[in-house]
Amino acid sequence: MSEKGPVEEGVTLELANEYASVTVREVHTHNGVRLEITAPRLGRAIRLCPIELETLTWQGHDTFSKYLATPFGPEGEPE
Repeated sequence: MSEKGPVEEGVTLELANEYASVTVREVHTHNGVRLEITAPRLGRAIRLCPIELETLTWQGHDTFSKYLATPFGPEGEPE
């Protein structure tokens, strides 16, 4: 997560199945409201602004299927 500064935390919702587990919560930062999505088992998190979230609705399921082919990026890429 790249945003710094004071954060007001909201209610946390956990979504899980046999393949993945994530927590989702609304956070208020000095840059405005964000949706924070965390994958606790992977130690990864991201905060998305409303426009970033809206762009997800523009995508079809095929887009997300492509992400799952290389979920951590192209092989050989530095982390």
